[in-house]
Amino acid sequence: MTHPAPEPAGEDLLRRLAPQVLGALLRRYGHFDAAEDAVQEALLAAARQWPEEGRPRNPRGWLIRVASRRLTDQLRSEDARRRREETAAALTPRDEFVAPPPGEGRAPAEDDTLTLLFLCCRADLPAAGRIALTLRAVGGLTTAEIARALLVPEATMAQRISRAKRRIKTSPSPFGTPAGTADREQKQERERERAARLADVLHVLYLIFNEGYTATSGRELQRADLATEAIRLTRAVHALLPDDGEVAGLLALMLLTDARRAARTGPDGSLVPLAEQDRTRWDRDAIAEGVALVSDALTRTPLGPYQLRAAIAAVHDESASDEDTDWAEILALYEVLIRLVPGPLERLGHAVAVAMVHGPRRALDLLAALDDDDHLAGHHRLEAVRAHLLEMAGDRAAARDAYAKAAGLTLSTPERRYLQSRAARIAE
Repeated sequence: MTHPAPEPAGEDLLRRLAPQVLGALLRRYGHFDAAEDAVQEALLAAARQWPEEGRPRNPRGWLIRVASRRLTDQLRSEDARRRREETAAALTPRDEFVAPPPGEGRAPAEDDTLTLLFLCCRADLPAAGRIALTLRAVGGLTTAEIARALLVPEATMAQRISRAKRRIKTSPSPFGTPAGTADREQKQERERERAARLADVLHVLYLIFNEGYTATSGRELQRADLATEAIRLTRAVHALLPDDGEVAGLLALMLLTDARRAARTGPDGSLVPLAEQDRTRWDRDAIAEGVALVSDALTRTPLGPYQLRAAIAAVHDESASDEDTDWAEILALYEVLIRLVPGPLERLGHAVAVAMVHGPRRALDLLAALDDDDHLAGHHRLEAVRAHLLEMAGDRAAARDAYAKAAGLTLSTPERRYLQSRAARIAE
């Protein structure tokens, strides 16, 4: 006898619905700040009422209806001196939010979060601001989590988000789509804007997935809800753009990485490093799908960073054991990747591959250059890699100190405990 899958827990459901509700409000009303506040009020109302009164049959419709009322109340209040009646009439919620009539042309409910992604990735916002704003709206990440994901100080990130919101508030058409035109130059400009938006969307999805796969703070190593949602949204983008190699590459990267989820933690939630994972627990179906996606993209589309990252993940996933890993191939892929994207995290991964092929001393020389990188200097990942390389090189005292320093820098409890255990093991 089979049983239906259980419904998501209330908190998980609210977290999943939040960006969908925000997307619905923004498409209809605009007013990012006010819409975000209204959604938060609706979520709080649901958290209070649903446990006592029961979950409504259409949770999303309930949240949109409540948030819409909160938003219209707020907008009426703000505009009361001049256009009270006009505003109230224009912003009265319609029944379509609860049960959209067929054939009206609305996007399906499950597409609202995807719509929100593209709405937030606006060309008239600075790149850093739109990425941060989208992580806040779609991923539900806090300012501190976004700052850690983008390797910038929290105060800087708070300023970027505030500036992006102010820019949206003063825009004459904050969430509209460009009007059609027959002018060739304008069409080319729209194509460039589309490409820039897509690049931002993929970057945001990548960052949301990373926060889900390895949480930057807290007691749990992973936030499976975030990783799963990032994969779902990337699948949706891939369905819209099946011939885009970077979309396929990102989806492949997520699948190949997430395939290891079950083996990454022990029974007590402790971190299990890649080299020590039980590979029989890896999701072979996800690996097969990821390998097929990246193999197809590499053979027929222009080469891009996500495809290269996915190819590196595929080498790991297709290796029978850590000892069988083809590090020479991984190093060759990293050499291409850092030419395309010479970012600090890419260079850090490249240094690890250099150590596995040419030895730790050469890799340590590469890390020395990263000490001056404003984004990575003082980051626990840099110190953790340094500690590993020093341990490989036989410098136990320096390795112990580096592990201890890395442990003091991370806000993730499982990572801190793992790094502390490595330091303690060396000290024995």
